[in-house]
Amino acid sequence: MNLLSSTSVFSFYTLLSRVLGYLRDILIAFFLGTSIYADAFFVAFRLPNTFRRLFAEGTFNAAFIPSYAEEKIKGKKVGKKFADEVFNLLLFFLILLILIIEIFTPFIVYLIAPGFYNDPQKFNLAIEFARITFPFLLFVSLSSFLSGVLNTNNKFAAAAAVPIVLNIVMILSLLISYFYNLDFAKNLSIGVTLAGIIQLIFLLFFTRKFYFPTIQLSLKAGKAFKKFFKKLLPSIFASGITQVNILIGTIIASFQSGAVSYLYYADRVYQINLAIAGIAVGTVALPSLSKSIKINDEASINFIQNKSIELSLLLSLPAAFALLIASEYIVSCLFGYGSFDIEDINYTSLALIYFAFGVPAFALIKVLSNFYFARDNTKTPFYVSFFTMILNILISVSLFKKYGFIIIPIATSISTWVAVLIYFYLLNQKKLLNFGNNIISNLLKISFAVMLMCFFLYFCLDYFEDKFAYSYNFKLIYLLIVIGLSGGIYLFATNLLGVLKLKSYKLNG
Repeated sequence: MNLLSSTSVFSFYTLLSRVLGYLRDILIAFFLGTSIYADAFFVAFRLPNTFRRLFAEGTFNAAFIPSYAEEKIKGKKVGKKFADEVFNLLLFFLILLILIIEIFTPFIVYLIAPGFYNDPQKFNLAIEFARITFPFLLFVSLSSFLSGVLNTNNKFAAAAAVPIVLNIVMILSLLISYFYNLDFAKNLSIGVTLAGIIQLIFLLFFTRKFYFPTIQLSLKAGKAFKKFFKKLLPSIFASGITQVNILIGTIIASFQSGAVSYLYYADRVYQINLAIAGIAVGTVALPSLSKSIKINDEASINFIQNKSIELSLLLSLPAAFALLIASEYIVSCLFGYGSFDIEDINYTSLALIYFAFGVPAFALIKVLSNFYFARDNTKTPFYVSFFTMILNILISVSLFKKYGFIIIPIATSISTWVAVLIYFYLLNQKKLLNFGNNIISNLLKISFAVMLMCFFLYFCLDYFEDKFAYSYNFKLIYLLIVIGLSGGIYLFATNLLGVLKLKSYKLNG
């Protein structure tokens, strides 16, 4: 398997999904802006969507793939038995959780958006929408389980393509609402759960060659499952630290009008790079890294870990600098229409700038935590994540009154960089990470390529400044051209410098 080519496949479908996601969010911004309906929907969507990201974007697989791969080695029947145990207990737990959430929805909404309580209309809307969207969690979590089965067999395309369904269904919900004069926010909520059902059916079709679940009424758990479950809970929290921090930010931001929406739109922009530079790299590398560790292939372990870090920075550094330079242009071109006014653009782009400082850290955290997950160690990432979560809360809460919602992306970026430094320190102390001779020179080459890209991007933005005016109808086309050309120059430079070579990322496993 080739780390770069597999990551490219994963990234292609992820990028397609995110492009459709932006189209979806452009429509949401146009029809709902930062109104109380938008705030209520985003809070209702945040809870199941946070779980989606926790489960679907590598966290569940961080615990499941090493365990499932180990059981498969013992035989096909042993692997099937273990997978069925996980599927059935997951199904039972999720149904129980959803029933509890549906009953206590007002309390849950109060917990994640306490600032809404003083606005009865917004609070009640959030409750209504949350009850509609939360069943999505059942279907997306089971879909994540099936994605883990595919990834263990080094099949990444279908699992990466599945989020496309969610965006298509939500876009259709908005368009149907527009043409038939229906409730936008409510239909969006219905679309979320409907998309979850379609996603599960889609993955069942692609997974059937490797595994098809057998539903059992008796819930039995063998030793392998108990071992897996002990790893799962810390894994969920540890891998999902970025999402936990975002959820914390939503809670705090709910006390400021429009802040939930500003953070949501900013989050949507930088998350595309996280999906490619962190989640894609981590998801693709984990099965091979787990296998290499189990057979004690030291050379392969060092190669995979070094190339994972290098590829993560190769993809995240240019994105971080591009967001710092062009945040206002990006927000304006993506969302600056209809109900989304200039003030909304200014606040959202400001949030995006501070998120941009943390983009490489958000990507690295996914990769570095995998170095422990592949070794069946979920406790260390759990402790690191817990510490940085507390740090994030302390910074956000103590300074929110003084700086407002903008302290939230600042705190998220700072706490994530602290987590990265802790990971590097611990990996070095345990001698689990040995940097290759060429990684420093490659990082210098990447930095040079980033500089070239930044100069070109800045020149283009300045040259076409009048084309990016708020009222200009074709500003998004100019943005895509400028970003496309800048990205092309970066890729050309890294290829010319010998960093972006397919053969350099060829894995032995």
